[in-house]
Amino acid sequence: MNKAAPNVTIAPLQTVDEMDWRGLWGAYQTFYEVSHSEAVHASTWARLLDPFESVHGAIARIDDRTHTAVGLVHFIYHRTCWDIADTCYLQDLYVTEATRGSGVGRALIAYVVAQAQTWGSGRVYWLTHHTNVRAIRLYDRVATRTGFTQYAIPLGH
Repeated sequence: MNKAAPNVTIAPLQTVDEMDWRGLWGAYQTFYEVSHSEAVHASTWARLLDPFESVHGAIARIDDRTHTAVGLVHFIYHRTCWDIADTCYLQDLYVTEATRGSGVGRALIAYVVAQAQTWGSGRVYWLTHHTNVRAIRLYDRVATRTGFTQYAIPLGH
C-alpha cells in the first residue's frame, strides 16, 4: 500500500473492490463521453485481477470510516523496441470530481511509477485528451511532454 494525499491510501485492486471500481470506471467513461459493453467491463475486471495478465490496477480510498473510493488507475507493462526493459503504459487515471486538486491524481501517478520501478520498467508514459486541461496542468508538473501525437485506426471487433 502507498500513502497518498492526506487520508488517502492506494492499494492494488482486489475482488472486494469490484463495485467501487465499476462506479469509478463508469464515471471515467462518462467524463470522456464513451461507453463500453458489459462484456468489456467483465473482461477488463477479470484481466485486472489475473496475476498472469500484464494489465494492473489500483484504487485510492479515503481513510475515514467509510473508506470511500476516490480514484483508480490502470497500467500495462509491455515490451518496446526502444529499450531492453519493459515500458509501463499508464492507460487510465480517474479521480472523483470532489477530490480533484487534493493530490490523489499525483499520488496515483507516483504509485504507478513506484510499481514500474519495482517491475524494472525503463519508463512510464500516458496519453490524455487535449481538452483535459486540469489533468494537463498536473501532468506538466510531474512528467515531460514528448511531442508525439497519437493516431489510431479502429479495427471494428
